[in-house]
Parts: sequence; C-alpha cells; structure tokens
Amino acid sequence: MQSIALPWLVLILTHNDFLVGLTLAFQFLPMLALGPLGGIVADRFPKRRILLVTQAAYMLPSGFLFLVTQFGVAQYPMVLAAAFTVGMINVFDVPARQAFSIEMVGREDLMNAIALNSSVFNGAAVIGPSVAGILIAFLGVRLCFLINSLSFLGPIAGLLLMRNLPRLMRDEERASSVWERIREGAAYARHDPLVGTLLLTVAVFSMFAMNRLTLIPLFAEKVLHVGATGFGFLMAALGLGALSGALSLVALAGVSGRRQFWSGVAWGVMLLLFSASRNFWLSLAALYGAGFCQMLFMATANARIQLVTPDHLRGRVMALYAQAIMGVGPIGSTQAGALSAWLGPPAAMAIGAVIAGATVVGVRIWRPAVFLAGSRAQPR
Repeated sequence: MQSIALPWLVLILTHNDFLVGLTLAFQFLPMLALGPLGGIVADRFPKRRILLVTQAAYMLPSGFLFLVTQFGVAQYPMVLAAAFTVGMINVFDVPARQAFSIEMVGREDLMNAIALNSSVFNGAAVIGPSVAGILIAFLGVRLCFLINSLSFLGPIAGLLLMRNLPRLMRDEERASSVWERIREGAAYARHDPLVGTLLLTVAVFSMFAMNRLTLIPLFAEKVLHVGATGFGFLMAALGLGALSGALSLVALAGVSGRRQFWSGVAWGVMLLLFSASRNFWLSLAALYGAGFCQMLFMATANARIQLVTPDHLRGRVMALYAQAIMGVGPIGSTQAGALSAWLGPPAAMAIGAVIAGATVVGVRIWRPAVFLAGSRAQPR
C-alpha cells in the first residue's frame, strides 16, 4: 500500500516526473553505497535478531508519513527524508532476510521456500495496491502509511515465535577485518562465472525493467488517464502476475537456466507491449504477463545464487544481490524519471525494455552456460 501512496504523494506535491524518480532513488541510494556492510552484519550476527531490529525500525518512517499527511504539513523534503530512512533500514534488512530462508528450510527446499515467500509477498502486492488506490481516491494517502506502519507488528510476532534456528557461519569469520570480509565476498562473486554473471544481469534488469514505481503512476495519470484507482489496479495486475509466477515455480521441476532465459526475453516483450498500449485492459494484461515473467526470472536467479554460495559467504553475496536489485535503483529511477520528462512515459518504458531484453540475449551469446545449466547442487 505504501508503494502506491509514496510516489502518488510526490506526484500530488510536485507534479514533476523527475522528482517522483528522485524520491525512489533516495530510497535505494543507501543500498548502492552501503550494501556490503549489511552483508557483513548478516554473516556476523544471528539473522533473526537483525530482522527483529529492522522490522521494528520500519515502523518509524511510515508513522512519520502518516502524521505529516494527517495534519496537512507534508512537504517534499519530508517525503525524501522518509524514503532515505527506509533505504538505510533496507541495507541491513534485505541481506539478512534473503539469507535467512536457507537457514529455516535447508538446501533441498530452498526453491519452494523462495516460491512460497514470493507468493505471500505478491499476494499482498495484489491486494495492497487495489485497496490503496481506492483509499487514496476517497480518503487520501494517510491511511496507507498508518496501515503499513502497524503491519510490521505481524513479522515481529512471527520472528519472536521462532526458536533454535541454526547459524551457518565459520568461527574464523569473527577474526577478520571488515575490509577483508567485504573483499572475500566480492572476490567470490567476481570469480564464480554463474554468480557474477547473474548478478550483472539482475542489475541491468533492475535498472531498466523494474522502474514500475516511477513510470506506472505517470502512465496512470498522463497516458491512460485512470487516476489513483487505476494506478492501484495496474500495480495489482503486476502483483497478480508475479503471484501466478511464484505459484507456478512450485509446480515446475528443478531450477532451469533455459527457463530463466526465456522468461527474461518474455519479460522485455511484455513491457514493450505495455509501453505501446493505450487501452486500460490491454495494459492490465501486459503488466500481468510482465509480473509473471519477472517472478520466474528473479526467483530463479535468487535460488541459483544461494544454492552455489558457501554458507559463510551467503550474507555478503546476498548483499550483492540486494545491491543488484535495489542498489542500482537510484540510477534506474533517476534515468526513468528523466527519460519520461524528456520523451514521455511510453518511450522511457520501451527504451528500458529493449536494453533489458538485449542484455539477456547478449549474456546467452557471451556465456551460454549461464542460461543452459540448471544449478550446481552444492557450493564449491
């Protein structure tokens, strides 16, 4: 719900395409600069304890946004500060949360765990935007921020109920310096052709194909003319597609590089179709397809990277994965907002889709094994 309310609030306050992108850039900027630090913390301390702190911290910026909108004093710098605070919390939450899955379920069930987690997340991504769009249309954005702030009580309660979780970390890691630990994680990712190439590909897709929170509100207002309610339904269609993709992963056998390649190509095609559409229902269908393909591509990349990464490096490698998805967000949101202001939202979306699609085809030609292999079952 907040993912809908935040860019819409900026649009209301500024009516500026570039500032919408800049706000989302501020939310992802800390991950770009400090992502490896979060990975070190995830490898050094119990992940459950880290997540208890971060989930509680997430309540603060949402509560702040509720108060300033409730009392009618919201200004753009306040929204920018709240977005940056969320980004700082992400630095520590995302690597710990990503690396936590395998500790709970083990290697054999990791793909299903990622699919289940994605199903829950994207189920919320279907319901939340739809409800948020209706709430914003009738009551304004403030309730979205309040509900989001209170919602973190659920994850906190779940974490408190967990007991006797394993801690997969070598004792000698404690004696290493911060710089040595960062360097070890980066060296592993750089020298492993599967991990390094997948991280690079994910980063390109994140930069050029995942700017939905920058571009879709602009499509809703300026291209399709459907307002906040339509924006909510567009985001819900994307979430429903991702939910369907997550559920399909449970039924699909194994982890397939070939399937990942074709889902990446289809993702770009769906985004091109959305950029060309001026019909609301066709746009919903295109976003559904884009969400489906995005889930297949990203969840497979996540599972393949985690399965081959040694236990004592997983936090740091997943921090690099978080940087690839979220850390490049400042660049992606800024370029999408700037292109939209210059050429319009359809052109910005189309350019990003072409670059992302060309990248996955280029990787298939440059390193065929990345999208031909399934996955090494065990880390080296």
